[in-house]
Amino acid sequence: MSFATARSRAVKRVLFWVILFAMPVRSSLAHLSTRSAPLGQLGENAQVREALGWFAKNLGWINEQQARLTEIPAPPFQESQRAAAFKELLSAAGLNVQLDPAGNVIGELRGLNEKEAVVLSAHLDTVFPAGTDVRIRHDGSRLLAPGISDNGTGLAALAAIARAIHEAQIKPQRTILFVADVGEEGEGNLRGMRAFVDAYHARLKAAIVLDGAGTDHVTTIALASRRLEVVIKGPGGHSWSDFGMPNPINALVRGSVRFINTKIPTVPRTTFNLGQIEGGTSVNSIPYEARLKVDVRSESEDELARLEAALRDCISAGVRDEMESSRDRSKGKLEWKVELLGSRPGGELAADSPLLAALRAADAIVDNESRIERSSTDANIPLSQGIDAISIGAGGNGGGAHSLQEWYDPTGRDMGLKRALLTLLGVSGVAPEKR
Repeated sequence: MSFATARSRAVKRVLFWVILFAMPVRSSLAHLSTRSAPLGQLGENAQVREALGWFAKNLGWINEQQARLTEIPAPPFQESQRAAAFKELLSAAGLNVQLDPAGNVIGELRGLNEKEAVVLSAHLDTVFPAGTDVRIRHDGSRLLAPGISDNGTGLAALAAIARAIHEAQIKPQRTILFVADVGEEGEGNLRGMRAFVDAYHARLKAAIVLDGAGTDHVTTIALASRRLEVVIKGPGGHSWSDFGMPNPINALVRGSVRFINTKIPTVPRTTFNLGQIEGGTSVNSIPYEARLKVDVRSESEDELARLEAALRDCISAGVRDEMESSRDRSKGKLEWKVELLGSRPGGELAADSPLLAALRAADAIVDNESRIERSSTDANIPLSQGIDAISIGAGGNGGGAHSLQEWYDPTGRDMGLKRALLTLLGVSGVAPEKR
């Protein structure tokens, strides 16, 4: 290592601890025991150094846990088997672990200040339905399986960080809650994080969400979204003898074509997706029902409301056009409705947040740069309620999320684990070492 390189790294280490020491703390740690070590002394803490070193020594174990958890199916609303396995991992890390009524796994590491808590979380569920083949395949350094990156990576990191803290015998200032939550994907509507924040709101000072791979971004802005379901019903009948009666699928298609031609702005960025279409019983039957599920997202709540209204107007027009074009209305008419399946609230982390300062300081020490992003994650819930929260990748690289070709490469995951641990300890604080 050259002198210039060594000097650069030394400067970054000093900068890291200076930032942590200087950053504002909204809920002051001054009320803690006078024996507590100042944040600026973390760099000299042997236990912190031991925890950071634990990752490189145990990468094989971390990869094995990721593969094992990924191969336990966790379809939407069916996360209990994976939750049970993860509970064992947190218990082995010396935590007091419980399953809450929502199905979340919560492991508690008590701090000197038990009235304040920081949460490190990763979601248990995947987007894939029951019956999906989730067995791990290998392609060089890559692991391939549905859900291996989103969120096998986050779960493995959550277990690894809990284990590293346990092995290093770190006692935090604020209590740390390690949470593997349910219902992040799809129609889960963030139900696990909603339940957790409702239960711990009074104590919760910061939330760090581990979601997927990478270290190149930090989500500080919660993207608002809505999930809607269109249902159109009719009498149904035979394709030959009842030809001409109102057809729910026809009406759905008419309305859908209108909706996809709705103009949307580029600023604020707004999107929609027709994600699922269902209906009919056979090719020679006029269906009695048709369903459509739509995802709409926007940086603007006003645009969300406009898109939802446009969907309702388009479906109404599609039903009207189908009724007007039908040859035989005597056998019944069409009925329709648009229901809200879920709504994810928006929110934004303040630029001067101690949590963001801790993340930036951690980036400095591991020689990483990360851009600010807007996304829809578990962090939406705490951010929408005024609680500091971020979502970050847990290291390594991944791709093909939400597809059967999803992959993860653990190369470089050590940096992501260190980044997450340093950010966590930056906002929780560390009690003084025992002499």
